[in-house]
Amino acid sequence: MSGDRDYIGFATLPEQVHRKSVKRGFEFTLMVLGESGLGKSTLINSLFLGDLYKERKIPDVGERVEKTTAIEKKTMDIEERGVRLRLTIVDTPGFGDPVNCEDTWKACSAYIDEQFRQYFTDESGLNRKNIQDNRVHCCLYFIPPYGHGLRQLDLEVLRRLHRKVNVVPVIAKADTLTTNEVKKLKERILADIEEHEIQIYQFPDCDSDEDEEFKQQDKELKATVPFAVVGSSTVLEVAGRKVRGRQYPWGVVEVENPKHSDFVKLRTMLISTHMQDLKDVTQDVHYENFRAQCISQISQQAIRERSKLKRDSGPHFENSISDTDRLLLQKDEEIRRMQDILAQMQEKLKASGQVGGGGLRGRVGSLGNDLDSVEIDKKRNSIIDV
Repeated sequence: MSGDRDYIGFATLPEQVHRKSVKRGFEFTLMVLGESGLGKSTLINSLFLGDLYKERKIPDVGERVEKTTAIEKKTMDIEERGVRLRLTIVDTPGFGDPVNCEDTWKACSAYIDEQFRQYFTDESGLNRKNIQDNRVHCCLYFIPPYGHGLRQLDLEVLRRLHRKVNVVPVIAKADTLTTNEVKKLKERILADIEEHEIQIYQFPDCDSDEDEEFKQQDKELKATVPFAVVGSSTVLEVAGRKVRGRQYPWGVVEVENPKHSDFVKLRTMLISTHMQDLKDVTQDVHYENFRAQCISQISQQAIRERSKLKRDSGPHFENSISDTDRLLLQKDEEIRRMQDILAQMQEKLKASGQVGGGGLRGRVGSLGNDLDSVEIDKKRNSIIDV
């Protein structure tokens, strides 16, 4: 009975938040970036157990030579155990296909900025309850397995995007490499990333109260980056059990076998453990940086327009402004005049040299405070009169 009397009830707050979140549903936007033929579409279909590219038309070689990077959006609603997820996949066909890839990153960067700008506009409007979040929360960057680290194209694109979106590097078609080759390629990629100061997605540190199993899982995920993956939607039968994999003359590569690829770890990180953290980093870091730039540009534009209006109006500027603006301008002029008087008095006191250093600072400081208090009272009274 005493325990019931001491129970207030706020311990159910997590349950209330959970019910509200489940009812509202979740949104997640994933961008896949890489050259054609690296298995991006196959990997997405393997991750989310769907077919998002039924009607895709693969261009021939002649079309790829002149093709520029395009943006394609695919949206699907997924429900699992009563939880609804609105998944948006942003694909970039044509990326890296032209002979001249100098501007191949511009379409991707422009799309990310456009989604930030749209969210900023909606957030600044009147109806802010039903804002649709189309910001890119994660970018899977596919690295070809036949290189010796990051190419110049990869470095240029990552330098342009790493401050705008959470970049997760992925080695495509890892079944074409041996275990030692995968290990060496990962080391070279990480060395290139560190040398060129590229910021990829950083896993958050585990809290001290987390269980040992979660800590071990988080440690393994951090050690796996970049993820060497294999994707396949084909179901094969191996030793009496059905698995998704790729059939080769020498055997079968199982997609979900940790010994064959890092597919399971990538899916665990992307969906099960760090999806919410990817969204939080997008909100707290990348979007806040964009928002701060927008506010700074708006402020600078307002200052330039006000200066231009004052300069173009000339003597007629005083007649075109309201009484309140005129009073504020007068008060600003009075403040500047008093600051000049204060500066002159400080110079005279320093020149006289009759007062010690501590006494001089005390008198000048008290004088400045008195002037500030008098000016604040004048401004308050003038605004009240208006």
